[in-house]
Amino acid sequence: MTAGTGTVHIPTQRGASLLETAVRYAVDRHWDVVPGAWLEAGDAVERCSCGAPACAAPGAHPAHADWAARATGNATVARRLWQERPGASILLPTGRAFDALEVPETAGFLALARMERMELALGPVTLSPDRRMRFFVLPGAVARLPGLLHAAGWAPESLDLLVLGEGAYVPAPPTRYGTGGAVQWARRPTPANRWLPDAAELIPPLAYACGRER
Repeated sequence: MTAGTGTVHIPTQRGASLLETAVRYAVDRHWDVVPGAWLEAGDAVERCSCGAPACAAPGAHPAHADWAARATGNATVARRLWQERPGASILLPTGRAFDALEVPETAGFLALARMERMELALGPVTLSPDRRMRFFVLPGAVARLPGLLHAAGWAPESLDLLVLGEGAYVPAPPTRYGTGGAVQWARRPTPANRWLPDAAELIPPLAYACGRER
């Protein structure tokens, strides 16, 4: 955030600097960031740095087993980490500044339209090439999800609705996801959505949308 202006400047274009974007996430949003895997040039296509031929999330997953301990909210440390590996993906650990409610893309857009009609206050929302959307909410949603779904009339096991909390992460824009493209913002971080919604506010429309997609 630029001092005194209240304006957030977070580049999310595919060509934006991963280093500068990671630093701005730490500075502007106070999110912890950690460099993940990256894409390397192969014979015909780019391959994930992990070396797995059938990597499920090429270039968009942790690069080290202790990735959570490596995460930092310090801009100087973040800058150094991406200077060492400029092409590393940007991962945002969940369970710290936010949790994330994850749903299929089709259900996510249906829910998003419903939420906007309801004039719900929303936080940032990512859209990734694996066709998943992740809605940022206040931390602490993991333990509450089953009860919130039951209260909304849904059995947790019946819906493709997940919550990412402590020990999980969200790949952040403009991280590239194999040959599928880059992670994008369905709703960008802005000063207006700095204060995140409670999971209880978003579960009913998300559950309804997921139920429609069964």
